[in-house]
Amino acid sequence: MLGIDEAGRGAVIGPMVICGFLIDKEKVKLLRKFGVRDSKELSPEKREEIAKKLKKLADDYILLKFKARDIDEGRSENSLNEIELEAFTRIIKLLSPDIAIIDSPQFDSKKVRKRLRRLIGNSKVRLIVRTKADKRYAAVSAASILAKVKRDEEVERLKRKFGFDFGTGYAHDERTLKFLRALLKKQELPACVRKSWITVKRLVNESRQRKLLEFAS
Repeated sequence: MLGIDEAGRGAVIGPMVICGFLIDKEKVKLLRKFGVRDSKELSPEKREEIAKKLKKLADDYILLKFKARDIDEGRSENSLNEIELEAFTRIIKLLSPDIAIIDSPQFDSKKVRKRLRRLIGNSKVRLIVRTKADKRYAAVSAASILAKVKRDEEVERLKRKFGFDFGTGYAHDERTLKFLRALLKKQELPACVRKSWITVKRLVNESRQRKLLEFAS
């Protein structure tokens, strides 16, 4: 059984991480004993604790990291949904499960399943695509935990690099916006920022207008 989920899909800073977690169906019941559930419902410390156990229990797992630059370049030709679906396909082909359970990247999970089936081709894998699958299926919850722990590691590394606690890296976080504004005052945005995001484009425009006003005065 393969569970697939991501972390950082909507962030403006840092990577998106997609995890495929492969486990024998007979061992799935052990996941709940470990405290496995949707990663967002666990503290960072608890996620790290469980992640160590998951790596030992898994038959195999894959973590795919998409840097901000990868996402920006990919979105120049495809939607973020399509980028994810191609990653899901890659994971399924590499791990060859009997059943693959995927947390749907969009509300129309039937459409996602149909597209994924075409991408996979002749594989006989049984596909289950659901919204909020990370809450419904333990294997997907496990994937969400590993993906989240990996993304958190990358985010913490960036915070140390810049010497700035920019919070979650999402547009709804005021610390993230404060960091982006500070960067725009001093320099061009670094590679870890997703420049194709609407929030970033808006902040860039605000910064340019402010500089023009300062120059005019």
